[in-house]
Amino acid sequence: MASDPPVLDPRRLELALEAARLGEYALDIENDRFVVSERMAAITGLPAGERPGSGRNTLYGVIHPEDLAGAREAMETALERDGRYEADFRLIRPDDGRTIWVRAAGILMRNAAGVGVSVSGVLRDITSRVTVEDQRRTLMAELDHRVKNVLATVQTLAVQTAKRTTSLEAFMGAFAGRLKSMASANELLTAARWRGAAIAHLAAAELGGIAPGQTRWEGPELFLTPRAANALSLALHELATNALKFGALSLDTGRVDLRWRRTTGGGFELTWTESGGPTVKLPEHLGFGSTLLGQVTGRELNGETAVEYRAAGVRARLTAGPQTVIDRPADAPEAPAARVAESRPKASGPADLKGARVLIVEDAVLLALELETGLSDAGALIIGPAYELEEALALLDQEIDAAVLDANLNGHSVTPVAEALARRGVPFVFATGYGDAGGAPSGFDAPIIRKPYDVTQVAAAVADVLGRG
Repeated sequence: MASDPPVLDPRRLELALEAARLGEYALDIENDRFVVSERMAAITGLPAGERPGSGRNTLYGVIHPEDLAGAREAMETALERDGRYEADFRLIRPDDGRTIWVRAAGILMRNAAGVGVSVSGVLRDITSRVTVEDQRRTLMAELDHRVKNVLATVQTLAVQTAKRTTSLEAFMGAFAGRLKSMASANELLTAARWRGAAIAHLAAAELGGIAPGQTRWEGPELFLTPRAANALSLALHELATNALKFGALSLDTGRVDLRWRRTTGGGFELTWTESGGPTVKLPEHLGFGSTLLGQVTGRELNGETAVEYRAAGVRARLTAGPQTVIDRPADAPEAPAARVAESRPKASGPADLKGARVLIVEDAVLLALELETGLSDAGALIIGPAYELEEALALLDQEIDAAVLDANLNGHSVTPVAEALARRGVPFVFATGYGDAGGAPSGFDAPIIRKPYDVTQVAAAVADVLGRG
């Protein structure tokens, strides 16, 4: 004898609706009545219970005016065509005036003659999900905007640097340095969620790793907008580069003193003073760095820049308008530690990697090709490149003298490869796009070179770990 079909306990149905955070309603078309459940009342702000003589206008009456026509047409058309509907729209709660996003679904019940007599439906608050999606779209649009701005800036730097250099080597040196400066500023801005950066942080990033003991910076806590931070970072880089090549930092006796103060108008004034270096002469030809300082920096800072070539040392003064300074966010990071200068090729000549078997693990194909070319030119025998973690692990059974490892391979940490190499006593170098705040595998005694880098830096670092530096 067949058993009776299972019956859904009404209490279980209640619990299911509550768990799904759904509010149910019923529309009696024949008698023009609308019934709102307690759960739907909690979501929509409509009074719970039966609303005679209002019909579907009970729901339509609280739909946001901008969504009403579209939602009504979608529901009516779907009910007539399919006997059911599902639609997303905004509601204005009548009790407190708040606007919320909801997803509503309903099904049409027909009588024996096929005429629709009622609609049973449910409704859910999806405001948080819609808000997250809107934020994601906004962030993606902002990211797209920033990436395009960065690419345009890089293109301009490349063109302007090329116009004012006479050799490929000089171009690569100047261009790579400017990219490094941009990367440092970007790292600081990222740490502060792109709300800005403090002048002290920018000074530490540009001066902390060069000429130890020969530079100092001092001034009040001033937090700059992203635009001003980028401009000041590039300006400090140009000043530091000139000081290292021709100015105070080209001698062990030279000093650079960087000070800033807030001006009465709400902006700031920054002075760069060199002393103890060689006698300064007015340069015969001004390069792009001078153009950048003289024209770009002042405009970007809503102020002006003046550079004096005094015999005792270069002195630069930058003034900035009040638009460049903002309040420091409460959760902005503290001042970073002075960055140690990264590995660079020795002045005695290019790195010697002749015969060294070097594994390259890098997920960016163009960077991997550049590394392969650069290390091969230094005499290395390349293993790989490996672009994925699995590829890298599969290559570990070969004889390897050293390795260059990207810290992150398409979302996977390179740690398993580093651990395997460490167990075998194979030295390696990390080449990473992560900033000082994290990202590179910890616990390994290995040099870290941060992108963007010159491939000669990587070659020099590999030579160092092999004892050929």
